[in-house]
Amino acid sequence: MTKDEEQIVQLYRAENEAMVKKDISRLDMILGDRMTLTHMTGYVQPKLEWIDQIQNEEMQYLESKEEAIKDIRVEGNLGQLTGQNLVTAKIWGGSKNVWPLQMKMYFEKNNGRWVISKQVASTY
Repeated sequence: MTKDEEQIVQLYRAENEAMVKKDISRLDMILGDRMTLTHMTGYVQPKLEWIDQIQNEEMQYLESKEEAIKDIRVEGNLGQLTGQNLVTAKIWGGSKNVWPLQMKMYFEKNNGRWVISKQVASTY
């Protein structure tokens, strides 16, 4: 694995850890300013709205267990991977559930630093 590939894998893992810990400042740092998260419902959520919902516990990520990371690619200043985690969460007032969450992750390298630029959620 190249250094850039390792960095985007670590960024993916850091995001999952920060979601569970509700580490808002860490999320703000690793997510690009224009990052969007496309939920399984098709709703495209901007970065600040998602962070706000984590902070206000509208989205509670209780646990995230990594099962696989695959399709890692880096071309120049762009990267992507697919991560699969079992995520225990309470979303938008619903009951606690465990989802086999697959995230198609996109990354951009700006001034030598990788950030998450887009995420697309589905199940596996």
